[in-house]
Amino acid sequence: MSYTSHVDTFARDNLPPRDQWPELIFDIPEVQYPDRINCAVELLDKHVANGWGDHPVIHNSSGTITYAQMLDQVNRVAQVLTEDMGLVAGNRVLLRGANSAMMAVLWYAVAKAGMIVVATMAMLREKELVDVIEKGQINAAISDKALDAELLSAQKRCPVLQKIVYFNNESADSLEARMATKSPDFQAVDTTADDTVLIAFTSGTTGKPKGTMHFHRDILAICDCFPKSIVHMTSDDVCIGTPPLAFTFGLGGILLFPMRYGGSTVLLEKLSPDIMLKAIQDFKITHTWSSPVFYRQMSALAKNYDLSSLKKCISAGEALPVSTRTMWREASGIEMIDGIGATEMLHIFISSEEKDVRPGATGTPVPGYQACILDAEGHQLPRGNVGRLAVKGPTGCRYLADDRQANYVKNGWNVTGDAYLLDEDGYFWFHARTDDIILTAGYNVAGPEVEEALMKHEAVAECAVVGAADEERGQIIKAFVVLKAGQPRDDQMIKALQDFVKQVIAPYKYPRAIEFLDSLPRTNTGKLQRFALRQTGMRMP
Repeated sequence: MSYTSHVDTFARDNLPPRDQWPELIFDIPEVQYPDRINCAVELLDKHVANGWGDHPVIHNSSGTITYAQMLDQVNRVAQVLTEDMGLVAGNRVLLRGANSAMMAVLWYAVAKAGMIVVATMAMLREKELVDVIEKGQINAAISDKALDAELLSAQKRCPVLQKIVYFNNESADSLEARMATKSPDFQAVDTTADDTVLIAFTSGTTGKPKGTMHFHRDILAICDCFPKSIVHMTSDDVCIGTPPLAFTFGLGGILLFPMRYGGSTVLLEKLSPDIMLKAIQDFKITHTWSSPVFYRQMSALAKNYDLSSLKKCISAGEALPVSTRTMWREASGIEMIDGIGATEMLHIFISSEEKDVRPGATGTPVPGYQACILDAEGHQLPRGNVGRLAVKGPTGCRYLADDRQANYVKNGWNVTGDAYLLDEDGYFWFHARTDDIILTAGYNVAGPEVEEALMKHEAVAECAVVGAADEERGQIIKAFVVLKAGQPRDDQMIKALQDFVKQVIAPYKYPRAIEFLDSLPRTNTGKLQRFALRQTGMRMP
């Protein structure tokens, strides 16, 4: 590791022991970078320096922002960070907001100033924010003013969070007011390639989030692998997508990737199937990034819109059903590009170009990555066997101060928690998750986190949460609940429990199905038999 530019060395001090890192592979020229590099400079400043300043970079309902205009705003925010907020390189900055031009500007400003981005979804509640703030020891946040309630509640429980600045705020000390007083010039911090620039949080199987640490070179590596070799992005491309910028799938697909190639993106705060279809028509979108369930929902409405600009449609977040692939192809004329990624790996590492698609298979390793199937002892299995998916490449898992690092990295391989089969032709086929993570409509949800929320309801004696198969969403969250004596087992109770969970944790984590039981299945030693519930979960009550 090279000498860090970070004044605050928290991130480097809390990396896993070096012998617990995965093996990193840089055997293609695209991912060989100099020792000192700042990803914001590579993805933004250099385009302006090379005469691309007048090219559009972000479109929204208010108009279009060019690369030069974005650079101006990024430089002003970087000065707010350093001058007004007194932050230094290596500090973590919590970003809170829906997908918007401002969130994109904030991301690049934090990176350019040598700080570390911790982006969070707008839906997160106090408890989830507290987990992130405490784990990342975050002392500064920039948030949409409309989302201040949960953040302020979290701040009361987190003395470390001392500085909050709001945007979309009319006060004299708003971010916009501060930006107006700053210079349009800012000298980027001379970060090293292996300085942390992003801590992305992912659901842990215990319900406790894990912070995955990614370097400046990692940001560039994901830009120079999948979108180059599989998607073939160009400066003419216009992207749109449903995943939040706080998800690495969304961060790459609708912000980093188009900017790497001089293209543009459409950032809208709310996307329903009809709004996205209209945006494809109005903005002449060429690339969409979404989950299978969203493509399925759009399929029924697609005939009402002009989708002739579309070139590529990328699906990830969960396994892509063949029926959904077929529906979208018939509705749009586009053969979807499927892929599997992980927050730990930063983005997609197995996929296939349209011409190489085998319906039902995820694909083959993206150039720059290697993958195999391991048995329970960590030995590679012959082709044709189902086992644990393992991958390595120019990116890999580095958890922030977390003992679970040793579970994810085995003998240099990143072991993703997915059960896959590798066929004789080198294609990988998804079978199931091998842990307690539930994949639902593109979101990863930890069953124990939902259980913890349910247990706070006064009517619940005990509960267990698993994933249940669902044709539309892949899986849904299903809760098996034992109620306290005298509590009614009716639809009104189901709704009350669902509404309660939505108030405790992010609403997308609520159980869409609840089944009441007299008792939960347990072993003779009292251990919960989740496999029995998963089998029960295959049938809906």
